[in-house]
This record gives sequence, C-alpha cells and structure tokens, in this order.
Amino acid sequence: MADFNQMIIDEFRANNGHVTTAGFGDGLVLLHTVGAKSGEGRINPLMALPVEGGWMVAASAAGAPRHPAWFHNIVANGRVRVETGEGIVDVAATVLEGADYDAGWAAFTTASPAFDGYRAKAGGRLIPVVKLTRQP
Repeated sequence: MADFNQMIIDEFRANNGHVTTAGFGDGLVLLHTVGAKSGEGRINPLMALPVEGGWMVAASAAGAPRHPAWFHNIVANGRVRVETGEGIVDVAATVLEGADYDAGWAAFTTASPAFDGYRAKAGGRLIPVVKLTRQP
C-alpha cells in the first residue's frame, strides 16, 4: 500500500492535485499528520469532499476492520495540514457525530457508492467522517 500511496502522492504533486490513476481526478487531498507513537510526519492521499471552510474525509480504510493510522494520528495529535494543488494549509480536525455524521456519510455514499461497500465490509466498525476546517 505504501508504494501505491507514494505513486499517488507523486502524481498529485506533479499535476497540481490532479490524479488520473484509478480515476481520482481532482477529488483528493494529501493529509499531513504526525504519528501518534513515532512523532514522525505522515502523508496520506484521501478522497475529500469540499465543504464550507474546508473538506470532509472518511476514515474508511477501504472497509478494513480497524481505523486507518491517520485517524488515530488526528485524534492523538492536533497538528494537521491539508495539501491541495494550490498548496498546504493548516486545518482543525473535527470527528463528526449525530446528524452531522449522518449528513457527511450520505455525502460520501452519494459521491462514491463504493463507501456503502466499505461500510458492509467493515462489519461493526463505524467509519468516522472528519471535517477539516481551514485555520487562519
């Protein structure tokens, strides 16, 4: 997976945020986090839905039974940045709950029906939806 992610990151950066691999197009951001245990910087390409003031991302891990490491990094360490084709911005990460979660999840399944499959594959794991809000 690391090699695939690096290939996506390289293509993202070479094309100002546009990724033709797997049909991602302009729907990705690069999430910069700090490892909860290692303290080292991490970068993950993620599908992101634009929302007022930022983006939403889903911690789907393609339906894996556990949350992706980047989600744990967000919860453990508030230092989060988002890289777009236009540059890198600081963001505040908020894990959505209740009606906000329901609306966020619905937005993901509308944008990509694959997310319904991820939910089924994840078994009992609730896939978190995170709002990333630009910081001044």
